[in-house]
Amino acid sequence: MNGAVFAERDDWLLPAHFGDPAREYTAARSSAGLVDLSRRGLLQCTGPDRLSFLQGMLSNDLRALQPFSGQYATILTQQGKVVADARVLCAMNSFYLDFWENLKAKITDHLNRYLVADEVEIADRSAEYGFISVQGPRAESLLKTLADNAALPAQEKQHAMITIEGAAVCVVRDNHGVAAFDLIVPVVSAVAIAERLTKAGKQFSAAWVGEDAQNILRIEGGIPRYGVDFNEDNLLLEVGIDHAVSFTKGCYLGQEVVERIRSRGHVNKRLCGLLLDSAVAADAGDQLQADRKEIGKITSSVISPRLGRPIALGYVMKEHWEPGTELSLRHSGANIRATVVKLPLPPTSS
Repeated sequence: MNGAVFAERDDWLLPAHFGDPAREYTAARSSAGLVDLSRRGLLQCTGPDRLSFLQGMLSNDLRALQPFSGQYATILTQQGKVVADARVLCAMNSFYLDFWENLKAKITDHLNRYLVADEVEIADRSAEYGFISVQGPRAESLLKTLADNAALPAQEKQHAMITIEGAAVCVVRDNHGVAAFDLIVPVVSAVAIAERLTKAGKQFSAAWVGEDAQNILRIEGGIPRYGVDFNEDNLLLEVGIDHAVSFTKGCYLGQEVVERIRSRGHVNKRLCGLLLDSAVAADAGDQLQADRKEIGKITSSVISPRLGRPIALGYVMKEHWEPGTELSLRHSGANIRATVVKLPLPPTSS
């Protein structure tokens, strides 16, 4: 489809690019990018106890949600380690959790393990719905041409129902390194909607965007990815996703550990952004050093077209994570200067 070149990732055969990753990146940054998010999973939670049950399982405060609003949250172990992350969408009579599909078994098993006396039904809707993302500064204009100028969500994680090609579509506003509208579409209508987006997108210089360009946008945006930048070995507050946690909601699984760390003031390491003085990107696992001692490791790295240099995400020990701190990166036997920067990464090189 559309000249896609596929690669296997997370047991999925995915479009790595559509012939020109640089052009795809530019489309998402300057006009509109179309992204196949088929490997998102979707669970629907219904029943009279859905709020109280999920409130005790998720790190964020669902009581703050109204219908057609949403939030980012994590599911934790009792030790405060991250089982999975998910986007939570509040509907009229249910909550929806959407997440990377390879986390579905973990999330489902974890929720069911604690679902004892609560009147909650957890239904897998992944086979019924697919995800397509429209991203970039002209994404809203493109979508409005397909949805008869219907009102689109104004705030991140808000969602609304629109009609495209005769199908009821849930559109969620979000950010994937660039402003985005994620479409949750009936699978039976997914191909027709994708074709319609392709056709209508021509007047907006839209292009389909593969995994390679998406990864650059994600890292530039300082967005960590589960299974790449964090996993069940990481404490929630190490990952730097504080917007996924409420410190005032009260008891939930893992809350005691999260609160103990917060009251203590810090974790021992934290995911940071890094600017590299190099012509090549780092490799995951490359060591970060200070005074010839290992003080962290790289998790993700790409060459940023926007900054004109390699950038990275990596864990850094607390004595060295202040923005502006210069570290040494060991890559392929050589030492490279790496400078800690605040996330998201800056708009221009420094």
